[in-house]
Amino acid sequence: MSTTAERAFESPTRDWTSVVELGVLGAIWGASFMFQRVAAPEFGALALAELRLALGALVLLPFLWRARQLFPLRVWPMLALLGAINSAVPFALFAYAAQRAPAGIGAICNSMAVLFTALIAFLFYGEKIGLRRAAALFAGFAGVVVLASAKTAGASIGLAVAAGTGAALLYGIGANLIRSRLVGLPPIAVAAVTLSCASLELLPFALTHWPEAMPSTRAWLSTLALGAICTGAAYAIYYRLIVRIGAARAVTVTYLVPLFAVAWAWLLLGEPLTIPMAIAATLILGSVAFSQKAR
Repeated sequence: MSTTAERAFESPTRDWTSVVELGVLGAIWGASFMFQRVAAPEFGALALAELRLALGALVLLPFLWRARQLFPLRVWPMLALLGAINSAVPFALFAYAAQRAPAGIGAICNSMAVLFTALIAFLFYGEKIGLRRAAALFAGFAGVVVLASAKTAGASIGLAVAAGTGAALLYGIGANLIRSRLVGLPPIAVAAVTLSCASLELLPFALTHWPEAMPSTRAWLSTLALGAICTGAAYAIYYRLIVRIGAARAVTVTYLVPLFAVAWAWLLLGEPLTIPMAIAATLILGSVAFSQKAR
């Protein structure tokens, strides 16, 4: 009997649907970095991350409600931990980076999550990394160094790169924890739980750092789009793709996100693509593609 992914690819219509959805998902996640770039200076990193988490959780709660009986009490401590590792802290770090660097910087750093997932699996789960994937990791980290040493409008973006890379590292840790500790649970419901837990965990910090002045309408609209569309709806599309075409194919959206992020920021915010950004993106995305080919 064929698997769900194999059945999906038996139909040319479903195949084209998946390609279109991958493109739409890449465009949505690419836009998330632009929205953060608009909203973060007015909301601050913690308040923006909290609103993003809460809005995303609200969109996904129906999936959790339908699968609520599949979550025994014993898994909730791990889900709470994942909420911090895989959502609360990374979202705050990306918002912090958006305050200090162009939108494309965070998106390029985000691509390192695929490499960090492989590295964590090698260091702590005994998976073989191989010479090919080791070379990919080296090239990816070289891209991070190039990016961190660059300047935009005369200002260093090293802290923003460090924040984005740290968020990607946490994504790598979270991906391995989900794969090893939460086998059998519906992934989209897991996303709903972790976003909800993350929202509760970050709430006290967000309240103490809430903006004193009312953010502009532009910042509010960007925040709403970031939470409802780029987080809630995007997760729904992503996990739908995983079910239909498999995780290995769905993760190829990683290559599209930085391209869309830079394009949106150039088109709507007037942010240029610098030579160091282009070099870093080539090294990081090339290394991700190389590592996926090795797999």
